[in-house]
Amino acid sequence: MVDFLTIEELQYNDEMADIANEDLVEGIRHGIIVSNLARLLAMKLNMEDIYCYEMAKAGLLHDIGKLRLSKYLYGRKKNVLQIEEMKYVRKHSEFSYDILSKYEFSPLILESIYHHHENFDGSGYPDNLKGYDIPKGARILRTCDVFAALVSDRPYREAFEIETAVELMIDEVKNFDMEIFLAFLEMVHSAEFVKIKSIIESNKQHEELKLIM
Repeated sequence: MVDFLTIEELQYNDEMADIANEDLVEGIRHGIIVSNLARLLAMKLNMEDIYCYEMAKAGLLHDIGKLRLSKYLYGRKKNVLQIEEMKYVRKHSEFSYDILSKYEFSPLILESIYHHHENFDGSGYPDNLKGYDIPKGARILRTCDVFAALVSDRPYREAFEIETAVELMIDEVKNFDMEIFLAFLEMVHSAEFVKIKSIIESNKQHEELKLIM
């Protein structure tokens, strides 16, 4: 439990505040799913226990920078972001790094979060890093973050089934580290993934989620 990460009251009218709070809850749900995925994927890659635990924390906190973007993200529902707004929203990983760097998080967590939108082919952001120049933790988070987004409802679409999400990721495999992606494919067919699958299904039904440390 990270008890110092609180969300200040949003400056919306009552109706918009309700919508914004719903969106914040969805953001927390997303973080919980990514956290569990990142930990299990790190385990599949035979990383040390402490590394796996750090990846769980990175997954939970990777999008905290979006709290600085509430007026662009929360309560918007199906409203389309303008180009300039989208450029600003893309800074959320930098904002996450800035927020968390004020606390005693490890370099692994900080660099993984900062670069979690980098693509293996160099097409990502914020620094357009390519291949193994991207920190391994960030490559793990990237894979887990994309999958978690695909299997979750969005204002503009319903969640994809797990099998469909995997197929969509295969179509865009250039974005991922192949070693990590192959471990990811092994993970989604493993016995351990059953618990995470239940979390994903709970998310669709808006039930209470939990970390499976």
